[in-house]
Amino acid sequence: MTQLQRRRIPDAAVARLPVYLQILNNLLATKVSRFSSDELAALAGVNAAKVRKDLSYLGSYGTRGVGYEVTYLIYQIKRELGLMREWNVVVVGAGNLGCALAKFGGFTPRGFPVVGICDNDPKKIGQTVGHLSVFDVCNLQKIVVELDVAIGAITTSTTSAQAAADALVDAGITSILNFAPIVLATPSSVSVRNVDLGVELQILSYYEQMRTEQHAPVG
Repeated sequence: MTQLQRRRIPDAAVARLPVYLQILNNLLATKVSRFSSDELAALAGVNAAKVRKDLSYLGSYGTRGVGYEVTYLIYQIKRELGLMREWNVVVVGAGNLGCALAKFGGFTPRGFPVVGICDNDPKKIGQTVGHLSVFDVCNLQKIVVELDVAIGAITTSTTSAQAAADALVDAGITSILNFAPIVLATPSSVSVRNVDLGVELQILSYYEQMRTEQHAPVG
């Protein structure tokens, strides 16, 4: 199936595919070779019908009484998510979070090596972060081309995030992972994923409050 022939998968289903992939890799590590949609649904926290629908977008249909083959479905999901190759990442913002991401070794095995980190602070430029040297953001376009960068991660302050996004777009980046708590203005051709840790903590606080209220004494 070519890229032009490939059917577009709904965004909600795309968001669930990495969850399935993680579960499948765990199953493979425990020597599980086949599984049912009911089993995957239970582990993923969704209903079985939704799992079957999501997997049907990949052209994968389980056999009644037999289920799905783990290794083949891992291959199908990785192919659909573009994980058959590596996608180089550059980090914009050499603060605590940016340096932590640059030094984290867990991205490379998943196909997302961090190949560069930059900043506009003269005090940070030239410093060593892990195996990388912080370069001047003014050289971003050159670095993107030379290192074949596909994804930019913004770890700047809120006030600098839009400028960082503009610099990435000007450098030719069309996929951005934004850690700054701000809505970025980008062209429609640019894909932006926002990781707002504050929002995630607020969601957790809701569930924590629910548990507290459920166990509170009545009267």
